[in-house]
Amino acid sequence: MNDTLFGKIIRREIPADIVYEDDEVLGFRDIAPQAPVHVLFIPKNEAIPTLDDLQPGHAELVGKLVLAAAEYARREGFAQNGYRVVMNCREDAGQTVFHLHLHLLAGARLGHFGAR
Repeated sequence: MNDTLFGKIIRREIPADIVYEDDEVLGFRDIAPQAPVHVLFIPKNEAIPTLDDLQPGHAELVGKLVLAAAEYARREGFAQNGYRVVMNCREDAGQTVFHLHLHLLAGARLGHFGAR
């Protein structure tokens, strides 16, 4: 396990508002939310720094992150009106913790990116 902020959360060395957990994925509220609901989903057993570090063998793990986010969204009632999932890759895209993670944003109408 790595020594990033997320590694410390997984090991329960620092507190987090955990809202989802299974054997491989941990979901917790972002401390600087960008929407009324902003939950991060991270792999618990492997600390992959960025999307660019993924290998073909990680496909199942990434799928589990997405499925965990969708399960949480359905359970909390966000699926009806919609939600967004985002994965940032590196600093210019907004990645600040180099432990692969997926953002789930919900609870309000979210703006659009670029032209429609």
